[in-house]
Amino acid sequence: MNAKELREKTPDQLRDELVNLKKEAFNLRFQQATGQLENTAAMRAARRNAAKVKTILNEKAAAAASDATSVTKEVEA
Repeated sequence: MNAKELREKTPDQLRDELVNLKKEAFNLRFQQATGQLENTAAMRAARRNAAKVKTILNEKAAAAASDATSVTKEVEA
């Protein structure tokens, strides 16, 4: 999953993706605790992908906030 693909998604799609990644990370932690995890790198990948999604969500929120601020300033002027 790369950032370019994530930036093309809507915030709702990103939130759904984040939920799925958190579930995946939970399942991987559970597998590790029970000794069933074969690919330990998958845990790192799930955490990093979740972080990427959060970063993109924050970027989109900041962009929306700055757009709202600029519209407010234009109305006041």
